[in-house]
Amino acid sequence: MTPEEVAGLLVERGVWTYSRSSGPGGQRRDHTETRAEFTLRPRDLDDLPHPLAARLRDGLELDRHPLRLTSQAERSRERNRDVVIGRLTARVARAMAPPAPPRRPTRPTRGATERRLADKARRSGVKAARRPPEPD
Repeated sequence: MTPEEVAGLLVERGVWTYSRSSGPGGQRRDHTETRAEFTLRPRDLDDLPHPLAARLRDGLELDRHPLRLTSQAERSRERNRDVVIGRLTARVARAMAPPAPPRRPTRPTRGATERRLADKARRSGVKAARRPPEPD
């Protein structure tokens, strides 16, 4: 399944709430509920295949707290809902991505070490030239 398909399933299972946005907007803001909030709890993943549900539970940190995404940037409820769905899709994609292989520490190459030491010596010479002369 693609992250977009999984996000679509989660959008159907999560809880949507709408409320009044804060900030300027005059009378329209005072009467319309344009702020969109999406809440996803661990139990919303129960019908998904177990490996996928486990990966999402870990990636979205649902064991620690429910996932809550909100948007009130746009003037309409539908656009705010689309913004939240986009954020959810991005989070699902990150959670579904395979983990990066562990980093194997490597040693610097001989050339890199020589360049570093040569730069260090050059820099030391520049700073030494700035010092006042030694008294005789």
